[in-house]
Amino acid sequence: MAEVNATRPPHRGLRKGLYVIPTLFTAANIGMGFLAVISSIRGYHASFTDVALAAHYFDTAALGIGLAILFDTLDGRVARATHTATEIGVQFDSLADILTFGIAPAALVYAWAVGGAFDETGRAHGFGLFLLFMFLMCGAFRLARFNLLATRPRVLAEGNVKVDKRYFVGLPIPTAGGLLAALVHFSPAPLVSLGKEAAQLYSYCLLAIVAVLGILMVSKIRYFSFKTAGSGRQGFFLVLAIAAFATGIYLYSQYSLLIVAGVYAAHGLVLWVFRAIFLKPTMGAEIETEAAHDH
Repeated sequence: MAEVNATRPPHRGLRKGLYVIPTLFTAANIGMGFLAVISSIRGYHASFTDVALAAHYFDTAALGIGLAILFDTLDGRVARATHTATEIGVQFDSLADILTFGIAPAALVYAWAVGGAFDETGRAHGFGLFLLFMFLMCGAFRLARFNLLATRPRVLAEGNVKVDKRYFVGLPIPTAGGLLAALVHFSPAPLVSLGKEAAQLYSYCLLAIVAVLGILMVSKIRYFSFKTAGSGRQGFFLVLAIAAFATGIYLYSQYSLLIVAGVYAAHGLVLWVFRAIFLKPTMGAEIETEAAHDH
């Protein structure tokens, strides 16, 4: 027995235990998505009888999606830091994301806005359901494309010889779902409490945002990934930015979360328009070619 223990690799048990940590964060992500869906359902039922209670449930759902973004960020960071990233972990994370940032935001938007604003038998209600479904489909496609580019970057397309980790191709689904949740957190009272006409007007505007987010997810517009942030001299500024962001959330979460999510969702589109207008055509073509290789 002593000889067997002597030949056993050191810290093997500890090393195997490290693989559990990213999974726990992913499980927490799923838990927040489940909480968001249940809270949205309860909020919808309370919308017509108790506005304050409905607002509480909707805010809980929005905050659940916001916390899920934190857990989703940490599971990837921890997996890379501990060298415990696995293919099954990538797939598990994507399944969690489709629930938390696809199904949960769609259910929240329906319960908070569309369900109460439009008659179930009307065309507007059906159109709203269609846009929410397309948001979910675009998010699923975005995740599938990301997984393929992450696991098989060299065989997806001819000439695809590198992956630039500084950028994502298309708006990440956590940002899309997070922006919708931030809108609800900014004003959690159900839109039907504003009156039928106002609720319908705001619902149309919200559905337009949903459509734009879906298009951005399946687009080839590049978004900064911040995966290399914190290296070298950037570490000090990253700590300051995180501290400022945390302080802003603690003091003014309704404004801070909406501004951060909105700015990130818009910055890729703004830079894409800037390149299209001010850069030379040849340079723009090179950028678009590189974007097709990024994930």
